[in-house]
Amino acid sequence: MTFQIPSPLLANSRIHIGFMPDAAEINRQIMDGYLQLREQDLLRRSHYFGGRYENLYLQRERIPAIGRVLEQAESYAKNLLDKPAQQLRNGFWVNDMGPNEVTTEHDHDDFDEMLSGVYYVQVPQDSGELVIVDQHSRTLVTPQAGMFVFFAPSVLHSVSVNRSGQRRISIGMNFGPQPD
Repeated sequence: MTFQIPSPLLANSRIHIGFMPDAAEINRQIMDGYLQLREQDLLRRSHYFGGRYENLYLQRERIPAIGRVLEQAESYAKNLLDKPAQQLRNGFWVNDMGPNEVTTEHDHDDFDEMLSGVYYVQVPQDSGELVIVDQHSRTLVTPQAGMFVFFAPSVLHSVSVNRSGQRRISIGMNFGPQPD
């Protein structure tokens, strides 16, 4: 699989953006599988804020098309971190953000993560922007289906309110070193 990073954003060491080949078909497969999930299909849920769990965890094999997204993400991580893929491990979760919901400001700098990212599956118009925060500025990223955004785990980020009237579905991920 190939990937593209627009050259103006590649120079920004804080944010890296790329796109999934064949995203429309892969996202359709992910949504078909996601809509069939039942409560018992989830391994766990975490980050309960504003009346919802922000992170929904499931096995990679439960929705096979997620595996294709994670393979592409692993390719990005390998290149961005300049590490062989076999030296990296990743964890992922689904974020299902309904109308009028937000994702609160947080970072992923909890353990030994080296890279964090998000992949957008379903992105209705006006469903919120990714807000990247640092000491001096706020960078707004308007997501689109099939887009990856990668950044350092220590970067504070949030998602603004979903004003679309529809659910926005994304896949969050962290990459770190394989345990010895």
